[in-house]
Amino acid sequence: MANPNIVSVTGIKGESVGYNLTATTTTTLLTVASDKIVKVNRITVANVDGTNAADVTISVTKANFTPDGISNFDTSGTFHLAKTVSVPADATLVLLDTPIYLMEGDVLKGGAGAASDLDLFVSYESIDDA
Repeated sequence: MANPNIVSVTGIKGESVGYNLTATTTTTLLTVASDKIVKVNRITVANVDGTNAADVTISVTKANFTPDGISNFDTSGTFHLAKTVSVPADATLVLLDTPIYLMEGDVLKGGAGAASDLDLFVSYESIDDA
């Protein structure tokens, strides 16, 4: 896995995707393609169930790569951004509002405690260095 140089990019596209989460908390939501880096700007989850709260779990499975400029790190593994966080009925929760970077091969995964109760919305920039 290469760590794309974001100084010499060939394109930056602002994008967003939405998901109605299943009850499988390890469902693959987004996989970063080769020669790309994704800057996730915001992740919001809305409970569309008018009666019951539902739990959300969101994680990142890191691809094996060597980071630049740091030591003492995990090069791969699954790391949670949110783990069984309760979202009240008819409520919206901001899970992430400070940007993070996903490297090529990284996978954003997630799911809900109850199928079809939670809508997830991810706003990001796809940065291309190819």
